[in-house]
Amino acid sequence: MKHPQLLPLFSALLALSFFASLFAAPMTSITYPAASGPGQAKHIVFLTGDEEYRSEEGLPMLAKILSQRYGFKCTVLFALDPDGTINPDNNTSLSDPTALDHAEGIVMGLRFRQWPDATMQHFAAAVARGIPIVALRTSTHAFNFPAKSSSAYKSFNNFGREVLGENWVSHWGANRRGATRGIIERGAESDPLLRGVTAIFGDSGVYETHPVADSKILVRGQVLTGMNPNDAPDTYLKKRKSDGVEQPINEPLMPLAWTRLNHNTNGTTNRVFCTTMGAATDLANEDFRRLVINAVLAGFALEIPERTDVRYIDAYAPAPYAFKGYRRGITPADHALGQILRAGSPQPSAPTNKD
Repeated sequence: MKHPQLLPLFSALLALSFFASLFAAPMTSITYPAASGPGQAKHIVFLTGDEEYRSEEGLPMLAKILSQRYGFKCTVLFALDPDGTINPDNNTSLSDPTALDHAEGIVMGLRFRQWPDATMQHFAAAVARGIPIVALRTSTHAFNFPAKSSSAYKSFNNFGREVLGENWVSHWGANRRGATRGIIERGAESDPLLRGVTAIFGDSGVYETHPVADSKILVRGQVLTGMNPNDAPDTYLKKRKSDGVEQPINEPLMPLAWTRLNHNTNGTTNRVFCTTMGAATDLANEDFRRLVINAVLAGFALEIPERTDVRYIDAYAPAPYAFKGYRRGITPADHALGQILRAGSPQPSAPTNKD
């Protein structure tokens, strides 16, 4: 039986649905649903936001692997401009910080953030719950509130040392001149995080690091003479910034990756993994990627396979690391499952010198 009197109502509902889709709020973060796996839909929140090393590209790739191969629910947060595009230079922005209220783990790639207190509150509370933390590269200097800042969270300028085990000290191997070979620490070979890890290489330079005494060093960074995996170790002398003592660049090697337990004053404990590698291009190395995935599994006290499957879910071709080198016009939706990250808009031309 036909009901012609319902046709106008049906048409109106279609029109409302159409216009609602036009004016729907743009996606400000992205969540990858958990496939089946040992993660059992535990929620990991990924914090991107560094000006140089393209965490806004590397962390979504890791989130896809962990959601689709290991069964975690993964939410990636970004630094955004008001138009909804990703701008890692916007150091006061973190999209959807309330996602941290439900985080059961954090993976972070941050540098010198100055988030508002309302945002920092969510981050500080997540850390205080004692959830596992995996921290990459510049996360040793994740926050940088100026001395005159009125923020209640200025103490987080020391988050690297106090929680992760080390702050920013200095560049040790020079970026773009001497790449990094990961050397497994003697005595750590049997650590579960190193299962299946044999040939770590990254094109970012080694950092000077002196982790706190309760850290367990897993990997040290060997400075190479060039930018290729087979280049020889370098031999020049360099003064440590920490104490002014000169040493051969690779004698001893600087710590590159370590674990520790961070004991909060409220009685909770974070399992921490920190590495000073972590540029998006470093994560193209299978063995380094495996180390990071292993660290996430260990943070949740899950069994680590003999050879963790770290194959990409979608094709991955990260932009080279560089200040101002991020892809313009990219939104969180561009990181959806099944999509290859587009090139984005052309970078603006450098201003011409009229002198």
